[in-house]
Amino acid sequence: MKITATIKEACDMSGLGKTTIYERIAQGDLTTVSIGRRRLVKVDSLLRLLEAA
Repeated sequence: MKITATIKEACDMSGLGKTTIYERIAQGDLTTVSIGRRRLVKVDSLLRLLEAA
């Protein structure tokens, strides 16, 4: 399993829209890492978010 996902991949995996993903990042519900210009979502934080729903 991958440990990070692009924003698009996070949307595809979760069924959430891009706006919702960015809102959750801003609220601190999703952890990201930036490498160069790419912002990657940590998959474990995405799974925790979905399990809590």
